[in-house]
Amino acid sequence: MAKWHESLSKYGNLFSSDSISGTSPPSVFVGSYNYPKVFVGPMVPPIHGDTSLLDNPEKWIGKSLEEIVNFRLNLVRGTQKMSIDKTDGRYIESLQEVTMSSKPTGSDLIFQKSVSSNISLDGESAPFGPIGEIKSAKFSGTTSVRSIEKTFYDKDLNAQDAVLNLYNSGIDISKIQKCFSIGMLGQKRKLVPTKWSITATDDIISKSLADEVLDYGLIDSCKVFSYTHLGNHFSVVLFPHRWIYEMIEAWYSNGILGFGSDYEDARGIDHPPAIAGAYFAAKLGVLEYLHENGIQSGVVILREIRPEYAIPVGVWQVREGIREAMKQTPVTANDFEHALILASEKMSISKSEWLSHGNISKLMRQKPLSDFF
Repeated sequence: MAKWHESLSKYGNLFSSDSISGTSPPSVFVGSYNYPKVFVGPMVPPIHGDTSLLDNPEKWIGKSLEEIVNFRLNLVRGTQKMSIDKTDGRYIESLQEVTMSSKPTGSDLIFQKSVSSNISLDGESAPFGPIGEIKSAKFSGTTSVRSIEKTFYDKDLNAQDAVLNLYNSGIDISKIQKCFSIGMLGQKRKLVPTKWSITATDDIISKSLADEVLDYGLIDSCKVFSYTHLGNHFSVVLFPHRWIYEMIEAWYSNGILGFGSDYEDARGIDHPPAIAGAYFAAKLGVLEYLHENGIQSGVVILREIRPEYAIPVGVWQVREGIREAMKQTPVTANDFEHALILASEKMSISKSEWLSHGNISKLMRQKPLSDFF
C-alpha cells in the first residue's frame, strides 16, 4: 500500500484524470458486487505499446510480488453497471471484441468524473488500480484469435464444451476465463463475475482431465515435487492409488497457524471447497501432469502460505505454482509415510500437523469401489 501511495504522489496526474488513453493488455473485468446487476468494463493502463504482460499470469513465473503488484496497479478499471443477462449491445460487444483480440488494444475512455485511487484486493482475482465510471469508450486495433471467434459464433455449444474447445486448442486459461466472464460462451449466455469465472474454468477443465486420468494405469512409486514462489511453498505427493485428491493449506495470522483443506475421490467434489478457488487451480495443475504422462495416482498437495505473501494476487499463482512444481525433478520416496516426511522437510510445519488437519489417511483406508465388483 505504501508503494502504491508513493506511485500516486509521483504519477498522480496519470490516475486522477476524467479520461485515459492507453493500450489494454487486452483485459476486461466483471465485478460481483450488486449481483445480478454488476459493474463491467475494460482495464487500461495510461501507457501505449505492448502492455500484454500486465494481464498475463502465465508469464509471471519468476517475477517478484512487487513486480506483479506494480503491473496490476497500472491498470485503471472502467465500469458500467449492467444486468448479467445483457450480453449484446454496442458496449458489451466492444468488450467482447477486446477480449477476443490476439494483441493489446488501443483504448480511449472518458469517465463521468475523476477516477477513484482506491486499490481492489480479493483473494481470487489479481489486484488492479483506480476505478472510474465510463461515460464513453472507444477501442481500436483488435485482431481476433480464430479459435475464440469460432467458439464465440457457435451458439449450439454449451459453456462447458466451449471452455474445453478453447483449452484443447491451446488458449491460455487466463484468456478463457475472460471469454467466460464477458458472456461469450455457451447457449444461454450471461455475464459472470471474474472471480467466479476463474474458478468455473479451472473446475471444468480439471473435471474433464480427471475423467480421462481415471482410465490410466497407476503410478508405480511415491514421488514428491516442490516449488516455492511469492511466499508460497508447494509440495505435491503422488502415490500409487486410484485418483483421490486432497489439498491442505496452512497460513500464519498474527503468529497463529491456521489450516484449511478439502478432498475428493473418483466421484469428484460435490460442494464448494473449503479453500475456495485454490482447490481447483491446484487440481488442474497436477492433473495436467498426470494426463500428459498417461498415469493415475493419489495426490496430496501441501501449501504453506508464508508471511512474505503480504498481498493476495489471485489463485492464478496456485495454478502456475503447481504447474511449475510438476516441471521439477521429483524425489522418489520409499513409501507414502516417507513421501510425507520429504514433503514436509522444507516447511515449518511437521508431517503429523499436516496429517491431523487433513483426511488423506481416512481416504486411503476406504475400500475403492472396484473392490465391491
